[in-house]
Amino acid sequence: MALIKTEDLTLSYENMTVIKNMSFEVNSGDYLCIVGENGSGKSTLVKSLLSLKKPVGGSITFGDGLLRKEIGYLPQQTSAQRDFPANVGEVVISGCLNARGIRPFYSSKEKKLAAENMERLGISELKKRSYRELSGGQQQRVLLARALCATHKLLLLDEPVSGLDPIVTSELYELIYDINKSGVTIIMVTHDMTAALKYASHILCLRSEGWFFGTPDEFMKSGASDFLKGGVGND
Repeated sequence: MALIKTEDLTLSYENMTVIKNMSFEVNSGDYLCIVGENGSGKSTLVKSLLSLKKPVGGSITFGDGLLRKEIGYLPQQTSAQRDFPANVGEVVISGCLNARGIRPFYSSKEKKLAAENMERLGISELKKRSYRELSGGQQQRVLLARALCATHKLLLLDEPVSGLDPIVTSELYELIYDINKSGVTIIMVTHDMTAALKYASHILCLRSEGWFFGTPDEFMKSGASDFLKGGVGND
């Protein structure tokens, strides 16, 4: 059963339709890259998948026991977020907030999960460091560890390597790929088509002319790949 399935999904942004009658599904273990032109609806789609925006038409269905609160989300970073006044350990374990509910303190299980994810992302030694003092690459590892504390099923990543240098970008892509190979489903919004074609099992391409969903090979053989000639941007 699909983790996420959309049927005839129609979305609007500022009263303008940006996505119309789109249908695709994400199954357990998939690595879906969402690409597209400026203003094609990528950010609007992300908000809809997070249940922050209601569709104008069609539906989004969550299956295989996936709850909305179990989606680990790594948003695009803003300057305010980069200056967040907390240490690394506090940021990472905050990914357990939804699971903690109304309990005033984190459980030993949640503390263990945070420690395991810091170890997994290679940031255990940074636990007591101030988040705002870290490099961009270190901050993204912290936020990825935080997102993993919220889920063992699905990560939704919005431009996770934006602003990083090529070496750090390559390292982060490999970390994400390893997480996917461990069984966590990945949905990643990206403008990096080289990475999308290398790592993705499926590509969702949003364009003003419509949308495409399929494998990387199918994408390259389709007319949807024509938009690469003009570059890829954010909306």
